[in-house]
Amino acid sequence: MHLSKNLAIGFIFLVFFVISFLTNILGPLVPDIIGGFKVSMAMAAVLPFSFFIAYGVMSIPAGFLIERWGEKRSMLAALCVAFLGALAFAASPTYAVAVASLFVTGAGMAALQVALNPLLRVVGGEEHFAFNSAFAQFVFGVASFLSPKVYEYLIAHLGAPAGGQSLGLQWIARLTPSELPWVSIYWLFALIALLTTLLLSCIKLPKVERTSDESAGDRAAYGKLLRNPTVWGYFLCVVAYVGSEQGTADWMSEFLSRYHGADPHTTGADAIAYFWGMLTLGCLLGMALLRLYDSRRVLIATCAGALLMLSLALFAPYGVALWAFPAVGFFASIMWPTIVSLALNSVSHLHGPFAGILCTGISGGALVPLLIGRLADSFGLRQGLFLLYGTFGIVLSIGFWARPIINNAVRERHAALAA
Repeated sequence: MHLSKNLAIGFIFLVFFVISFLTNILGPLVPDIIGGFKVSMAMAAVLPFSFFIAYGVMSIPAGFLIERWGEKRSMLAALCVAFLGALAFAASPTYAVAVASLFVTGAGMAALQVALNPLLRVVGGEEHFAFNSAFAQFVFGVASFLSPKVYEYLIAHLGAPAGGQSLGLQWIARLTPSELPWVSIYWLFALIALLTTLLLSCIKLPKVERTSDESAGDRAAYGKLLRNPTVWGYFLCVVAYVGSEQGTADWMSEFLSRYHGADPHTTGADAIAYFWGMLTLGCLLGMALLRLYDSRRVLIATCAGALLMLSLALFAPYGVALWAFPAVGFFASIMWPTIVSLALNSVSHLHGPFAGILCTGISGGALVPLLIGRLADSFGLRQGLFLLYGTFGIVLSIGFWARPIINNAVRERHAALAA
């Protein structure tokens, strides 16, 4: 089935929604993982580690695979992998299966993300790519907001009498162990991945023609980039940013539960939902700020705001902490696109391989939460979260050392007017 241009763009946004919906549920699950599997905080952090380390492993190989197979076949394979990963954990909810299945699911999500951006450029048109990318980020944030809400709904209603449940809830309740109700979300994930796979198999997507600069590159291209200190600097900053984002989202519910007695199934899940909601809202404001100010100044200001909110979240009374944690997301919202744009504007060629290296840095979402968990087991969760001061500080440093070849358009217009 051939899709019109608008329907094809809509389908791409749908896949972005699915990726985010499956990815950003791990934060609300941390308290359940600790209680359900009777594990330490470090062992609980191994689960998001397994998911996000797959980005580090798969991002560059996925680029080569997509060039060989094409976008549609690669996306179908990635969705099938994600379906099998979610189904495996839903059907056999043990700690060991969870570690393996989350890695498999993360690998599928990584391949999908690598495929979607060039596809969006072709389907939507190069002249609209910036706007469509920003809208995709908005869709990503909306899905991240809704995912904890769906989890909260499932937990609240699975224990209701059968007569008060919908047929779907009755089906999920029969399949889910009563002592692990949170596993129900993975039955839903498996169903969503399966339906998306079937939908993709029925439609025809356009062929993506990459320029030489956008191709996945070869060993020589990666070798040249990896000898450039600037490339390593931006890679470290991507690791730090994703680690900051996921470290905050993964541990805020457990922090509110441990230090303030908040219910992780309601208050904790809401806090994480609002974190992603405020990240989405902040992205809209950040886009406006980037029209007015140099991106490095915006990055410095938002990092300072995130550090202030983090301090309030860790040390302020409960009522303040409850809103300070989501406010970290508000200030973090513009960091990812700013880092990536500064990075790609700091090299004159080999943007495709450089983008693959940057995507590998998403593995920071694996490393930082795990380190927080290990520190928390030894010194306490509040002390473990001090690590976020360092990671946000690394992101902040970009505002002082970045020297892009091309500055954002506002600065160029100001320079032209001054001349």
